[in-house]
Amino acid sequence: MPASYKIRLAKEDFKFSVAHFTIFGEACAERLHGHNYRMIVEVAGPAINELGLLIDLGPLKRSIRSLCATLDSKTLVPEKCPLLEVARREGSVDVRFEDRSYSFPDGDTLLLPILNTTLEELALYSWQKLASELDRSLLVELSVEVAETPGQSCQYSSPL
Repeated sequence: MPASYKIRLAKEDFKFSVAHFTIFGEACAERLHGHNYRMIVEVAGPAINELGLLIDLGPLKRSIRSLCATLDSKTLVPEKCPLLEVARREGSVDVRFEDRSYSFPDGDTLLLPILNTTLEELALYSWQKLASELDRSLLVELSVEVAETPGQSCQYSSPL
């Protein structure tokens, strides 16, 4: 394996608190509950520039903080889930799963283009958001880890 540089960012403020429920099957889902998530981001590349930098970390840290702020204090709803009925009404988002019905204030709800509000889907979603804003000039890989509780997380890594 060739040599490379890797930078890991796990700042104290890379966090967001949300409400969600995970669906496990056609008739099985968690109750609505919340988590205080943490995000860890790694970038890697084979070389540094003439100033000894792999990447200017300022824009990347701003992107991570912005993503966390977008997610923070929201109820997350996976709009691509085939087992959910989701409808927007004036001022609210109505969600139905089996015999459960929820009506969330529109401003407190974030419809995400994901299948389920799992660690795996949140890590991939976060990777896609950050990758779209990243200066890739010297980078070859991006990894995003989303931790739900201490000791329970998912990391999504992919070449850029």
